[in-house]
Amino acid sequence: MSSTEATVLVADDGATRTLTLNRPAAMNSFTTAMHRELLAALDAAAAAPDVRCVVLTGAGRGFCAGQDLGDPQAAPGQDLGALIEAHYLPLVQRVRTMPVPVVAAVNGVAAGAGANLALACDFVVAGRSASFIQAFAKIGLVPDTGGTWLLPRLVGHARATGLAMLGDKLPATEAAAIGLIWQCVDDAELPSAVAALAGRLAAMPTRALVATREALAAAQGMDLTAALKHEARLQSGLGAAHDYLEGVDAFRHKRAPTFTDR
Repeated sequence: MSSTEATVLVADDGATRTLTLNRPAAMNSFTTAMHRELLAALDAAAAAPDVRCVVLTGAGRGFCAGQDLGDPQAAPGQDLGALIEAHYLPLVQRVRTMPVPVVAAVNGVAAGAGANLALACDFVVAGRSASFIQAFAKIGLVPDTGGTWLLPRLVGHARATGLAMLGDKLPATEAAAIGLIWQCVDDAELPSAVAALAGRLAAMPTRALVATREALAAAQGMDLTAALKHEARLQSGLGAAHDYLEGVDAFRHKRAPTFTDR
């Protein structure tokens, strides 16, 4: 790959935009250049009114091997906390606040920051040969890229501790079985399964889907009464929007709805 070749590829298929990490020779590990390109691509997708679902995947044999340890900002003696705050923090925040659903299509190894980037998406669909590795402890680090927040919420404290401290490779089949990811499919079926899911999400009421993501995350830090009140506030806004009125009318008239809110 030449130094000028894009490290993130962008392709549209209807209302779905696919962003492909494009450093296959390095298992799509992160450099500062790829960080800049991916964040810019996510911002562009967020601003594009015709995009109603984003798919994130990797070129070649893997999804993302995490941080490229050959990158100067990750070299021994550099402040890794500064690297995280400059690049990984805004990246995860961007994924978690996208105005459309985000699907990770994991086509091979997802390790370290790559694993947790995938887990930050709304859905993770993985090929059967894929795997997830919390590789941090093996080089004397703690999970980052949101891993300490995501793992306990996805699989509970005991499994999160085991995954984070032992750093064992977790096959996609087991990841699906313990609820770490949404779905594991045969490798050959991964593109069609992701396309079908993305198409389904793109046809749904986008604003309600995004509000659901926000409500589920916020409720983890609330008691029941606070969560009920938060739901009421969200329903007040959604209930006055086009998609609710369209959905009710479509239901009453037994027709397919056309959702447009975003």
